[in-house]
Amino acid sequence: MKDQLKNLIESTLASLISKQSLPADISTAVVQLERTKDRSHGDFASNIAMVLAKPAKMNPRQIASLIVDALPQHEMIEKVEIAGPGFINFTLSSSARQQVVAEVLKNAGQFGLSQFGQGQKIQVEFVSANPTGPLHVGHGRGAAYGSVVSSLLKAVGFDVHREYYVNDAGRQMDILATSVWLRYLEKCGEQFTFPSNGYRGEYVFEIAETLKQQHGDALRHPALTVFENVPADEPQGGDKELHIDGLTQQAKKLLGADLYRQLFDLGLNAILNDIRNDLAEFGAEYDEWFSERSLVESGVVDEAIELLKSADMLYQKEGAWWFKSTDFGDEKDRVVVRDNGQATYFASDVAYHLNKFQRGFEQIIDIWGADHHGYIPRVKAAMAALNQDVEKLKVLLVQFAVLYRGKEKVGMSTRSGEFVTLRELRDEVGKDAARFFYVLRGADQHMDFDLELAKSQSNDNPVYYVQYAHARVCSVFRQLAERQLNWDEKIGLQNLSLLTEDHEQALFTMLSRYPEVVELAAITYTPHLLAHFLMDLARDFHTYYNAHQFMTDDINLSQARLTLITAVRQVIANGLGLMGVSAPQTM
Repeated sequence: MKDQLKNLIESTLASLISKQSLPADISTAVVQLERTKDRSHGDFASNIAMVLAKPAKMNPRQIASLIVDALPQHEMIEKVEIAGPGFINFTLSSSARQQVVAEVLKNAGQFGLSQFGQGQKIQVEFVSANPTGPLHVGHGRGAAYGSVVSSLLKAVGFDVHREYYVNDAGRQMDILATSVWLRYLEKCGEQFTFPSNGYRGEYVFEIAETLKQQHGDALRHPALTVFENVPADEPQGGDKELHIDGLTQQAKKLLGADLYRQLFDLGLNAILNDIRNDLAEFGAEYDEWFSERSLVESGVVDEAIELLKSADMLYQKEGAWWFKSTDFGDEKDRVVVRDNGQATYFASDVAYHLNKFQRGFEQIIDIWGADHHGYIPRVKAAMAALNQDVEKLKVLLVQFAVLYRGKEKVGMSTRSGEFVTLRELRDEVGKDAARFFYVLRGADQHMDFDLELAKSQSNDNPVYYVQYAHARVCSVFRQLAERQLNWDEKIGLQNLSLLTEDHEQALFTMLSRYPEVVELAAITYTPHLLAHFLMDLARDFHTYYNAHQFMTDDINLSQARLTLITAVRQVIANGLGLMGVSAPQTM
């Protein structure tokens, strides 16, 4: 309906221009239509007259009058009025409002989808947590947000490529490998103080046990040898970073390149496989798991560094190579190669993002945790320095989700191992509740995750409230079958004009809004708009359900109402499907 109205206005403007009632140079103006907040002002309003006032050098109400007078009569329009400084308000006819029910039933699971994106290739990278431990509830928010944003973009016609960037190279992975080896040495009987900066989670013990089973004592070295000449740890008055780096160097030296690589890969693959399975069970699927190590080993990182050098974007200071990121608005320049010749994480990120641009995506979306906000300027600066179209890169930040048990905040430190995993959260509240709760608030807003509410079966629980609306419609049709009655879609559609109650008119309006909400939520990366729409639709349905009977002596009225609630059920199922949430038939 919105598109039909827009086309009607555009054709009217074209007619006015051809008659020279309006100047030709306004032909590029974009017609905008918005839902009215007050039904007394009609269903849709357009500000096109005010948009055209300056270029046309005319009073907006005068332009509005021209448009209204020239509008051809159309069966979907009941009334057109000019309001305020020049708004044009459209009131739809009853038949136009009811038309959406037939559209829903005809398109079924496809209702709400569109080709707005016209097949443009768009990449969405999300979660990309370091494979140094299981995913925790903080990662869950990024997983839910990224997967729903991807689904919405696909729903409106984009060719979406979902990607996870695997940080399988660099210092943190070395610290993980060293932590596993040290736990292995403990299992072999060696005694020492575990480094304060090592990974301490239970999963490290489990990987160490696998290492012991595979290699026996073959990787054992005396603790005295392992800790020989290693800088002191922080509790002993030293530096915890130098201490763990020293132990990593010892591991590489004592084990040799091949055995160290086996140790490294064992830890990496154990955790990465766990992350893959965890995300799949959570409903977050990926088209590609992109390896950072592949960038390093194939020489792509070195190539990116050389490109920056040849563009005169790097300079050398104190043995290190620095990127001139302040030239692009960053607060300070950034190191890409340390004084020991080792490339930084930033260098890998430059290479990875250059690779994204080279793959030909029309749009690149990075979804990062809010703590990475400072990283945005330097990555964009590097892409600008490499002559890439920075406008194609969009970075979306996801605020932390804080889990509470009662009034007690639960910590989520990967290094200490004291955290609640995403799997534990899913086991406790269920995938549906976890996903719905995660996207219920804007990603840029802080979130407290209420475990007790997520588990409750009450109208206060938003996901339960929406799913219950779907199940309630299903229960009506079970009751229909128990009475040996049937729903006749044809009769129902023919008698929608009998649905004149306010509750019914509200449902017609809500159903017609669904495609608009899907498109807006997709192009603004705001899936919470869809969640709140579903809650509003569920509220209107529950109100209707409580106020009216669906099986009455008036067969035509009954069939019309059954047809309306069938459309409601379909839209709820479609919306929940985009969110990766189930639509149960019974609850």
